[in-house]
Amino acid sequence: MTAATAKAMELPVPVGNLESYIQAVNSVPVLSAEEERDLALRYREENDLEAARRLVLSHLRFVVHIARSYAGYGLQQADLIQEGNIGLMKAVKRFDPSFGVRLVSFAVHWIKAEIHEFILRNWRIVKVATTKAQRKLFFNLRGAKKRLAWLNNEEVKAVAEDLGVDERTVREMESRLAGQDTSFDPGVDADDDDAWQAPVAYLEDRRYDPAMLVESEQWSEDSNARLLNAIEDLDERSRAILERRWLAEKKATLHELADEYGVSAERIRQIEKAAMKKVRAALSN
Repeated sequence: MTAATAKAMELPVPVGNLESYIQAVNSVPVLSAEEERDLALRYREENDLEAARRLVLSHLRFVVHIARSYAGYGLQQADLIQEGNIGLMKAVKRFDPSFGVRLVSFAVHWIKAEIHEFILRNWRIVKVATTKAQRKLFFNLRGAKKRLAWLNNEEVKAVAEDLGVDERTVREMESRLAGQDTSFDPGVDADDDDAWQAPVAYLEDRRYDPAMLVESEQWSEDSNARLLNAIEDLDERSRAILERRWLAEKKATLHELADEYGVSAERIRQIEKAAMKKVRAALSN
């Protein structure tokens, strides 16, 4: 180990501002291909944690570089770097030098994946992307837009074809990206001119509407009555199995009922399934 490397390994964790941290990680020497391979082998074959630590430290500068490319999402740069560091550590744990690639190339996927997850969790109060297609759009749509205005039909079609999603998903994600979180109540410093814009001022609370309450109560009573009638129409064995499997406080298992009725557990499951089908059919009428 060189003197410069030894000095770098003794660096304390920065406790100052972000610039201090960036200066610290940039002062850690970059490993040569041979050093990286030796450290990776030591970690994989001997579980040498010091080797893993050196691999992580020497690549922290790359995490900073990647995290800076996500500065436009309105989140703290330090948080993005921290999440990227988690991805780097996961990459080091899975890195195999026999792959024939450098660690930085292997780690890019893991670093970006952790940053993506963090952005999706924190960009809005309500999740902005849940499906795979929506996640792909979230990180590509802003770059695909050439202007601030809404996409026209030709642009929507081009983006959909380029990213492999349908046009409806493109329009929905564009709308989500344009939206903003709104406080339900007005802020503590809001005046009369601003308070009316809060949703609490114009959204109707219908929880205590007499008509809605009566309707809900009648619907519940009707559903319960139809459920009881459907169960009563079952044969005695099916009704007993259904009640003990679903309605009893201490629910019976298939094997317990099989021993009691002298049949197989699979037969009890079939009887239960047939009884549930009859009950669903009665409730849907």
